[in-house]
Amino acid sequence: MIKLESLSAIDNATFLQKNEIADFLFEHLGKYGDPKDDIMKCLDYALDQGLQAGGFVVLARENGKIVGALVMNKTGMSGYIPENILVYIAVDASQRGKGIGGKIMDLAIKMANGAVALHVEPDNPAKKLYERLGFTNKYLEMRLTK
Repeated sequence: MIKLESLSAIDNATFLQKNEIADFLFEHLGKYGDPKDDIMKCLDYALDQGLQAGGFVVLARENGKIVGALVMNKTGMSGYIPENILVYIAVDASQRGKGIGGKIMDLAIKMANGAVALHVEPDNPAKKLYERLGFTNKYLEMRLTK
């Protein structure tokens, strides 16, 4: 049985909890992921009690093992920039197609105050899930990396 849980700054997540989530995301994001150090920075932002913006994590567990994870960061803005950005979502490859990603997304959308933005590669199969949930492609993102 899949159980959903959420973590926010008030839960005072430990380094071990964050490390477990980062390991899961690093493994299961595959080619759409980031280095583990960057994932840890994102988790620190979402779960650190000292930050103004913060965010939250949604986990799906089966028999205590993470089978899905999502990290949402608050942007601290509104209107011209959405209040939330969905930074990471992943489901264990052996669990895909069972609706876990949709359940995680549903809970995250309910938990988020305000609009939610996300970035998705055009070939990412999760794009269909986002579109089913009502996400639209309003802009083309461009970045200058210095």
